Amino acid sequence: MRRGIAATALVASLALAATACGGSDSDGKSDGPVTITWWDTSNATNEAPTYQALVKQFEAAHKDIKVKYVNVPFDQAQNKFDTAAGSKGAPDVLRSEVGWTPAFAKKGFFLPLDGTEALADQKQFQSSLIEQAQYQGKTYGAPLVTDTLALVYNKQLFQKAGVTEAPRTWDELKSAAAKVKDKTGVDGYWGSTQGYYAQTFLYGEGTDTVDASAKKITVNSAPAKKAYGTWLSLFSGKGLHKADTTADAYAHIQDAFVNGKVAAIIQGPWEITNFYKGAAFKDKANLGIATVPAGSAGKPGAPTGGHNLSVYAGSDKAHQEAALKFVNFMTSAKSQETIALKNSTLPTRADAYTAQVKADPGIAGYQGVLAAARPRPALPEYSSLWTPLDTELPKIAGGKESLDKGLSNVELAFTKLVPDFGK
Repeated sequence: MRRGIAATALVASLALAATACGGSDSDGKSDGPVTITWWDTSNATNEAPTYQALVKQFEAAHKDIKVKYVNVPFDQAQNKFDTAAGSKGAPDVLRSEVGWTPAFAKKGFFLPLDGTEALADQKQFQSSLIEQAQYQGKTYGAPLVTDTLALVYNKQLFQKAGVTEAPRTWDELKSAAAKVKDKTGVDGYWGSTQGYYAQTFLYGEGTDTVDASAKKITVNSAPAKKAYGTWLSLFSGKGLHKADTTADAYAHIQDAFVNGKVAAIIQGPWEITNFYKGAAFKDKANLGIATVPAGSAGKPGAPTGGHNLSVYAGSDKAHQEAALKFVNFMTSAKSQETIALKNSTLPTRADAYTAQVKADPGIAGYQGVLAAARPRPALPEYSSLWTPLDTELPKIAGGKESLDKGLSNVELAFTKLVPDFGK
């Protein structure tokens, strides 16, 4: 699950207007190839080329189907699809973040995939990922890639500072950051102000933003305040980089890490290939990958993320059938192996973890931390909860708002997003 990545597909917004109505596009021929539109939300620089190559392979094997490929910036895609689907002009296939899938299913925008060609190999997929793609007992997405967050670190900088093991708690991370600063002159840790990245602190205190089973908003509870207090404390102190609240914060943190200007950050596997392009990780072995530090509850944890391929329910039968074939191809073991080897992302099915895939150090590292990943609640509105957090947390981290005030504002926003939840 990619969070807040700056848009690199500069032409995407121009292309959307021309390609949104994929469901009604058949090139004007009743007997010609069916043209389906796919909105891909992957990173345009380091992930999209792999998907574009697979599209060509699919077209070569299916002469009766053409795929109109559009790369849509991740941070714009949810709203754009919501608008397009509401006006019956959505693409036939969407690379849907796992949190969007039940939300769009609830609105009737996605086609159930149970028993279709798209999920012909359903038993091969990790069961928890299939469950995460379901809404009211039906499956609305075929898992394409999965991910979680990890503490990634520069082994060389840690070694120079005398830090021999990855920090297992946030206090250990603070200590390591101070040592790195003393011995190397660079900061030891740079945290994010985004809600998704702060989620690890909540899990460390045994809580979440909401308790879906109890229908209760918990973002302003005592455990949550403690979690966010720890998160806030990691923006000040020796070796701890101050909060970046600019629109380009994600890029700033990433650039500093890959060029050896900060020793550790929290990040997902979608950036592995970009890590290796940086000066600090020309030697891939220098990249350390560890489970995120634990909070006072003693258990580390990070969100289970990833993306599904979902089919637009508003397309006609011919386009839906073509879309189902496309989804089956793109999520096949062979395609997932290709995606993993090219993009260093994690497959969602067991038979895609070939010996070659397992030999990739980045994949192996993230596969090792997946055990601590936690699926998000079965709540269609859950993905919408990030928006208030992403509004208030930068204000808190930047000193423009107190923690109490900020969390109170988030809580108030939540009452409108999940009006049937209590406090």
